[in-house]
Amino acid sequence: MSETGGVREVKSAARTVEVLELLAARVDRPARLQELADTLGVPRSSMYALLQTLISRGWVRTDVTGSLYGIGIHALLTGTSYLDSDPRVRAVRPYLDEASDALGETIHMGRLDGRDVAYLATRESHEYLRTISRVGRRLPAHVGALGKALLAERPDDELPEGPYEAATPRTHTSRESLAADLARVRERGYSVDREEGVPGIVGFGFTLRYDSPAQDAISCSVPVARLTPEREERIVAVMREIRTKVEATIPAGGGAIQWR
Repeated sequence: MSETGGVREVKSAARTVEVLELLAARVDRPARLQELADTLGVPRSSMYALLQTLISRGWVRTDVTGSLYGIGIHALLTGTSYLDSDPRVRAVRPYLDEASDALGETIHMGRLDGRDVAYLATRESHEYLRTISRVGRRLPAHVGALGKALLAERPDDELPEGPYEAATPRTHTSRESLAADLARVRERGYSVDREEGVPGIVGFGFTLRYDSPAQDAISCSVPVARLTPEREERIVAVMREIRTKVEATIPAGGGAIQWR
């Protein structure tokens, strides 16, 4: 049995979390009982009992045949509560609106979570179809502008060895290539994702420096087809101004609870 902070892990609680995370990761692909049991190495009877408990409490849902399982609505309600209870997300939202109004492009706020970035707020452009990111989605940090801006705040020796998963032919897949890009991010003060996460989309990422190292970042995504040098200069100027306003609103430390 593993330990967390010197306390023995509760096996049943850990298994419950594993089931929920597995179902959430499958997105629109429901799972069968045997798949879940095999993946987590749990007896079929124990998995069935756990699923029935989670269904009765709204954390898991099942189809009319009772053979397919997916994440339940209570996961959404809990996730929404996280966003509503976070003072930094609340503080940043009006500035995302301001950036969206000024640029007419898609604006994101994300937070580093291990090796991924979780998207906490999005303002979609009305000019083009949505990108792969949305509130609640997690993407590998090496893939896009948000993640690269946040990785650049940390020493390169914290980067995983690789090879990294490729989202497009332009994604950095080696530690050496990513480290070289992060050096350029530190030099210019913001990150650029040129079709590394989504073909045809360029992103510009800016850390919010009320934590050290930064945990949150904002970004602007724009179709490469309409990105001129003048447009890029305008995006960078606006996003820098938005970052300054956010950081003035949320000073270093921010008076917020320092969650682990």
